[in-house]
Amino acid sequence: MKARKKIKTKERILQVAVKMFNEQGVQNVTSRHIANEMGIAYGNVDYHYKNKEVLLLAIYKEMRSEMSNSYLLREEYSTSLEHFHRLLAHLEQFQYKYRFFNLDVLEISRTYPKLNKILHKTIELRKEQMANLFIDFINDGYIEKRIDDRYNRLQHTIRVIITFWLSQEDVLSSFKYIEKGEMSRHIWELLLPYLTETGLKEFDRLVTRFGYL
Repeated sequence: MKARKKIKTKERILQVAVKMFNEQGVQNVTSRHIANEMGIAYGNVDYHYKNKEVLLLAIYKEMRSEMSNSYLLREEYSTSLEHFHRLLAHLEQFQYKYRFFNLDVLEISRTYPKLNKILHKTIELRKEQMANLFIDFINDGYIEKRIDDRYNRLQHTIRVIITFWLSQEDVLSSFKYIEKGEMSRHIWELLLPYLTETGLKEFDRLVTRFGYL
């Protein structure tokens, strides 16, 4: 039996930081809090991550890498709509994994300039990737080709929902859209009016096989 690989202190700090940020919010957690949670001297945290921006940058780089794989890696057997469906499911799970970032994204972007710069680059990248997904939908016959800006607005609306889904859970709690899979369901309901007959059949197959999460 192979021995379990020991997690390095630097990696463990990231894991504990994410957990504490999720529970308490970014502004309420310091390196001393993280060190106390880990049972180490706070100087060890500062040695690996000299300030909170450096720590958040390291977390965000992991976040960016994880989601980039989901946007880009389409399994050979899957259709473009199945890729999109699986992407939405991963995005929703991803948001809960890094809950703090989605809830505090505006504050984080205003407070930490280096992170703000990378965040805006990521936003532009995701915009391009979402547009490419729609090109695949058209080429595969799942949605009709259009020459107006409707798809651009639809793509933007989808990105807004993804970015602020957790915030609406807190702010608009009376609407009760808190069940897992609801984000995917909302986005699909925006897309449904644009699906061709072929697209609708594929959508039915996906929901029947996978559900919304």
